[in-house]
Amino acid sequence: MTSTYWHALHFTAPESAIESVSDALLEAGALSIDVADAEAGTEAERAIFREPTEASPLRWNANRVTALFDASADAAGLEVLAHALANEAGFSGGDIVVTRVNDADWVRLTQSQFAPIQIEPTLWIVPTWCTPPRADALNLVLDPGMAFGTGSHPTTALCLRWLAQGARDGWLQHQSVIDYGCGSGILAIAAARLGAANVLGTDIDGNALDVARDNAARNHVPDIVWCLPAEAVGRSAPVVVANILSNPLCVLAPLLCAAVAPGGRIALSGVLAEQVERVTAAYAPWIALTVQDQREGWQLLTGRKIAEAT
Repeated sequence: MTSTYWHALHFTAPESAIESVSDALLEAGALSIDVADAEAGTEAERAIFREPTEASPLRWNANRVTALFDASADAAGLEVLAHALANEAGFSGGDIVVTRVNDADWVRLTQSQFAPIQIEPTLWIVPTWCTPPRADALNLVLDPGMAFGTGSHPTTALCLRWLAQGARDGWLQHQSVIDYGCGSGILAIAAARLGAANVLGTDIDGNALDVARDNAARNHVPDIVWCLPAEAVGRSAPVVVANILSNPLCVLAPLLCAAVAPGGRIALSGVLAEQVERVTAAYAPWIALTVQDQREGWQLLTGRKIAEAT
């Protein structure tokens, strides 16, 4: 019979001990192990996720370890186990406690963490289980899933606002659009729903493309073309948007600029304020970029390709 609750063992360990401690916990019967920054929310908090080409530590300076055990495990014995592991590895363990985790409707609990997101007064991202706050708005139906791009991240919101502005100004309607690094497909779907035509989304992750296809069907725009980057080489469009990271944006500058039709527009997101100069320099031989918008430190860079002389 499945337990209706679990024991969660919590303690703090240094970076150097995480691997050995995790192995020992699994051997002792731990069902799962979670490692988080013990200094999160303080001035000592440290980011460990950086650009792919930048070195980053595997763990934080101080790691809060949570190991989940079955209800049959002895709670007092788990505390003894944590003290023994700490003594063996030469650290204190910090505040060692065992708590009880009750069973719950985890699907409903997870869903409760996601609510409709307002991008603009008439543009919303709405999870499938939610009722749109405004029935008369353009509601993009999208669920959190395996692919990046639910609308909650500032970089995605910046691109969505740019596309919505294009619909208002008239330069998006009936135009072809390329969404490079499409993830969940949200930008390509938004472009199609806002009036663009011949929309193409490309991503290096085949799973993301599968998610994007499902999302497009859910939003009644099944004609969007989804493909791997190699299949998009040689394609160009009057509107190109790429929401990735600064390093790949710099590497892809020649390819992305070539994808912009003469006189066309490009928008780049995933760029922090301190990265703007490097990204704009990478694109300068083809397109002059400027900061169009910003949100929570993230910058949206846009530019137009000079039309060929006739």
